[in-house]
Amino acid sequence: MSSPYQAPPLSDAELVQRDERWAIRVRGLQKTFGDNHVLRGIDLDIERGQVNVIIGASGAGKSVLVKHFMLLLRGDKGGVWVDGTNIFTLDAKELSEFRRKFGMVFQFAALFDSLSVFDNCAFPLREHTKKSKSEIEEIVSDRLAALGLDGTQKKFPGELSGGMRKRVGLARALVLQPEILIYDEPTTGLDPLATENVDDMIITTAERYHVTSVVISHDMASVFRIADRIAMINDGVILESGTVDEIRHTSNEYVHRFISTSGVSAAGRNPSADDETTRREVRYS
Repeated sequence: MSSPYQAPPLSDAELVQRDERWAIRVRGLQKTFGDNHVLRGIDLDIERGQVNVIIGASGAGKSVLVKHFMLLLRGDKGGVWVDGTNIFTLDAKELSEFRRKFGMVFQFAALFDSLSVFDNCAFPLREHTKKSKSEIEEIVSDRLAALGLDGTQKKFPGELSGGMRKRVGLARALVLQPEILIYDEPTTGLDPLATENVDDMIITTAERYHVTSVVISHDMASVFRIADRIAMINDGVILESGTVDEIRHTSNEYVHRFISTSGVSAAGRNPSADDETTRREVRYS
């Protein structure tokens, strides 16, 4: 295995100002749970307005890493900067406001089974804003319509397909107008057609709402279809990070093997992602 990826070092001045290209910057991040050293010095940049996919085997540390972005976990060493703010320095009041930057789409949607689709999506607005009933109705209806969910407002999660539940989960995440959307294994448990629909949802949402997307996945066919950038994590470090083309042609043996054994060729034989032009054609179709 070749040496872990190392992001360029940053001066204090660079870290404390908003970077127009990078929304999130991680340097030297370490996290240990008892004797389990999960993150061993993560260096990573998340590109603003793009679909950034973090890949890796189960247990590699993907979810632990992303939880640090929202300060659901606090690192033992190193730092995470979001728009120039070292989030590990935030107090409770600042943290509450900071988390409004983020929306989360959970692996299995995490909808409230006892609430209708409308009430699931309205829940964050009722809890975190002082918007009127009519304003909430307008926002929720807009997000549901944008995701092709017209007519589902009165349905309950148990009446929806897996793909539709994912879209309701995204609609709920979008009602507070987040700047950064995190998707946790969004295609897990879906059939190929539903997976393609979720992929299209991620792509369209990134462009329509100009959000920065962070996707945790090991579905390589999906990854190469949606990603602008890919980072590979293994054994608590980033092995490689770059554009889709850079990852496809990596010299890192482990990354290459991870991709090839998934059934998706690193040489670009995936018909939906042969090159950047093709991927953009899929994106805008």
